[in-house]
Amino acid sequence: MTEIDIDALLDDPESRVIVCCGSGGVGKTTTAAALALRAAERGRQTVVLTIDPARRLAQALGLRELGNHPKQVRVDGFEPKGELWAMMLDMRRTFDDMVRVHAGPERAEQLLQNPFYQTISTSFSGTQEYMAMEKLGQLAATGDWDLIIVDTPPSRSALDFLDAPTRLSSALDGRMIRLLTGPAKAGGWGLRKVVNAGFSMFAKAVSTIIGGQLLTDASAFMQAFDSMFGGFRERARKTAELLRSSGTSFLVVAAPEPDALREASYFVERLSSESMPLAGLIANRTHPVLASLSGAEARAAADTLQSAPLAEAVLRLHADRVDLAAREERLLARFTRAHPEVALARVPALAGDVHDLEGLRDIGAKLAG
Repeated sequence: MTEIDIDALLDDPESRVIVCCGSGGVGKTTTAAALALRAAERGRQTVVLTIDPARRLAQALGLRELGNHPKQVRVDGFEPKGELWAMMLDMRRTFDDMVRVHAGPERAEQLLQNPFYQTISTSFSGTQEYMAMEKLGQLAATGDWDLIIVDTPPSRSALDFLDAPTRLSSALDGRMIRLLTGPAKAGGWGLRKVVNAGFSMFAKAVSTIIGGQLLTDASAFMQAFDSMFGGFRERARKTAELLRSSGTSFLVVAAPEPDALREASYFVERLSSESMPLAGLIANRTHPVLASLSGAEARAAADTLQSAPLAEAVLRLHADRVDLAAREERLLARFTRAHPEVALARVPALAGDVHDLEGLRDIGAKLAG
């Protein structure tokens, strides 16, 4: 089993983008922040893009809040060799900015005020994932940072952000949308047929708009959006190229649990099939054994110490820890047998949440082994 050389990855000047991905709740956001902090302290001009709306990351970085544009981390006693910047994705604002840049002042205003746009910009399937990739493209295009670390959106599937540009592009380029773009051409029958047969896919996204007004707003939106659709698809294509480039590395983050590792396994296979560069798997929140005493020996010793309840309790806790560590090792061994080419890094579980730079620094050190 190969260990991930985290410091070599962070130090490599050819390493420009690191994407932390995995299922929800496995520690992607904290991992991304810890990597960014370590990279900055080792001399990289680093920005971390987080998708997690929780305020604790901003607090851990010594910032009151994170916004949709990078903010430099300046904290007393924090003097990195490079620089550390951080931001949190605002999906709606990113979409608005994209419209303003690519649609022109007059048409942009039409789009931004359109009720249909106001709904899909926050509710359309794939919007958050697409906007995360849009923001990544924007950060890369500035050239202001030599390393961008991305925390991918929390999704039911860790793969959603890879598919988002294609899914959103296809949906907005579909037959139903083309008919909405020119309802007069479609004719009354054609439009009714589309509404009856296909409009249910929009039901949730446009639940706040009803009846004929929905069709009017949707039609106006698509007529305004049509002029910038080519640019929309072109940016999706460039983002896909960036994700496949030699300067990008993916780190799959997973807890040592069956469901998380099963999804990680699927993700590893998907990355391989998409020719995307995988740096390895980070097994987060593991429970290594801290003493050489076996579980059986600990329980046997505890049985003889009934007159010393504290010592007995410690021994039984150690025995349970040994069992847990053995279970995690079996799960990780199963993963590495299925994917022997995937390097691995382990990060032990912490006693509490990370709430400051020192906590992030500690995780970074553990990631680097």
